Amino acid sequence: MSWTRRFLVALSVVLAALAAALVTAPGAQAHEERPVTFPDGSGSVPKLRTGEPDLLVCKTDRADFSRRVSGFPAELKARNLALFERCTRSGFRHLQQAVDAVDRPGMTIAVLPGLYEEEPSQPAPTGACAALKAPKSALGYQILSYEQQKQCPHNQNLVAILGKKDLQIEGTGASRLDVVIDARYTKLNALRADGSDGVYFRNFTAQRTTFNSLYVLAADGFVIDNVLTRWNDEYGFLTFASDHGLYKNCESYGNGDSGIYPGSASDINDGRGYDVPRYSIEITGCRSHHNMVGYSGTAGDSVYVHDNEFDHNMGGASMDSAFPGHPGLPQNHARFERNLIHDNNQNYYRYVADGTCAKPPVERGYEQGVVCPQISMPPGTGIITAGGNWNLYENNWVYGHQRAAFFLSAVPAFIRGESAWGKQTDTSHHNRYAGNHLGVDRSGASRPNRTDVWWDGQGDGNCWRSEGKASGASTPGSLPECGKRRGEVSGDTGRLVGEPAKLAHLLVCADYNVQARRLPAGCDWYGARGVQRVETQLALGTAVVLALVGAALWWRRLRGGRAAGVATLLGLAGLVLDVAASTLGLASGPLPAVALLLTGVWWTVVGLALRPTRPAFAWTTLALGALTLLDAFDKAVLMIPWIPLSPAWLRGLLAVVWVLWAVVVAGRRAPGGAGDEEPTPDSGPPPAVEAARGDRHGHATRDGSAS
Repeated sequence: MSWTRRFLVALSVVLAALAAALVTAPGAQAHEERPVTFPDGSGSVPKLRTGEPDLLVCKTDRADFSRRVSGFPAELKARNLALFERCTRSGFRHLQQAVDAVDRPGMTIAVLPGLYEEEPSQPAPTGACAALKAPKSALGYQILSYEQQKQCPHNQNLVAILGKKDLQIEGTGASRLDVVIDARYTKLNALRADGSDGVYFRNFTAQRTTFNSLYVLAADGFVIDNVLTRWNDEYGFLTFASDHGLYKNCESYGNGDSGIYPGSASDINDGRGYDVPRYSIEITGCRSHHNMVGYSGTAGDSVYVHDNEFDHNMGGASMDSAFPGHPGLPQNHARFERNLIHDNNQNYYRYVADGTCAKPPVERGYEQGVVCPQISMPPGTGIITAGGNWNLYENNWVYGHQRAAFFLSAVPAFIRGESAWGKQTDTSHHNRYAGNHLGVDRSGASRPNRTDVWWDGQGDGNCWRSEGKASGASTPGSLPECGKRRGEVSGDTGRLVGEPAKLAHLLVCADYNVQARRLPAGCDWYGARGVQRVETQLALGTAVVLALVGAALWWRRLRGGRAAGVATLLGLAGLVLDVAASTLGLASGPLPAVALLLTGVWWTVVGLALRPTRPAFAWTTLALGALTLLDAFDKAVLMIPWIPLSPAWLRGLLAVVWVLWAVVVAGRRAPGGAGDEEPTPDSGPPPAVEAARGDRHGHATRDGSAS
């Protein structure tokens, strides 16, 4: 790596520390698990078996069972009644009992309609299980090894499926609500399948945990088919470090993190471009709604997400490289196609602010619509990518969002625990947003997003191309455009770090903690408006300093020049516009660029006026004016390609130097002590020239005395 490149990367790392948003504060609350490795990939997606089940689970209340099946279609009712007779003779009363009885691969457990609270698994651990030695997560639960899970399967799990191969568990009801597995907030997981290749879950509901309803860990082959999960502190469905997985026809709601979480999916496409041989996990036909976020995946690698609906969450979908301890980072190769992603405008942070989320889970009111958001994220957003590469977002309908359809930001590698210089800028590259229908629903009705794209500006190979006319503005105002073929990008940028104002915004918004009830002041994600916003506070502080210094400079050195006076007024107007634009946030439109244009003109004219008397300072002022005009062009007209830092960074650094220098220039007496005002092009010759003229005509000596 060249010295210049090394310096720029080092600088970008320092600047990118600001981008710890969505990373540092919420990192303490991420999913923490024992160290695991990916499966070897030799497995396959399991197929549904339709023969008679090997084991049966049912309750023995005949009247209750008859009531539950009374409305079933005749054939299904007859089958359930026959299975019930068999189950009362030779079946099990709890699902865990049936799982424990599995003695070979390829067995099927049928669970008959009923409520399964798994009473033998509910009590808190005692004896040796209460004294296990294991590290604790930031949330307080122990991070148990696989051996400890086998030793004490119900320390954390209502139903523990450990090492069982090709096991199928299916409800026999007419809908997934006919079989309900309820943890009653006493366990981290309702069902945990750990190291169980080929597991198949079908047609039941799992609910009410202090972490997630259905957890699949380290599996090579799994299917989640027509399953509902709801009312959990964290996730509905959590699959981790797994391959050959399929979610289909599922539903999830009421979860404090995401409804669907394929975290650390097997990283089979690392190092490839857009064309890949296969995906590790497929998600299709599912609906995830009224969660913090519908879908999320730290290291959600090689996941194919198509024909789903993510709606009425705080955010529709999210993938990231923001949390350490997840194999497969940085995130790469997710593919989203033909999904409905709409109206994700819920804001559940109010339940943190009013103390609802500080109550025990059973008292929070999850069943009445309460959600307790576990991490920091921007409400009103369709798809969030916080540090991802080679992701494809194509042919989706994304509409009705109060913030943005697409949100893209980078995450430096030190956040995930990697310190190598060359990796610090390795996220936010080659994300393609093409052919999406923005601001309209499938019928063609107008459902605009407040803005279509929010991008911090970092990365190369990112591009956007909408189907038809985009509905909203974007920030930045001009984006690299996708070509018709994948990999073709017009106007690529390749910047090492994002925009300074956006990184400051992300940094402030990151300081969220649900346990401490800490909602960051200054962040509009949590309700800050107008002058409360950190962007407005920064703009206001900058404007006050520049206005005072600029006015002093004009009064002391330039007030005799009309051009400098007009330029100073334009500069002050630009500063006012900049503050006004910052209060409007995403709705500011072209105002930021207009503000930069006016301040750029101001510095340019002032620099020209100062050239005769302060050449070094004048050239610095002219450089600052040029950078400001370049920044306006960059934000509103065309992102300047292949410059490592945005003009905003250079402008900001030079502005600090200029302010200090301007204070010195304004504070010094004019040359020769002849008053405050320095000569300008339209204020007459300098005093030294007048003295020289007087000497030639015999009216004055060189020291100003009469001849």
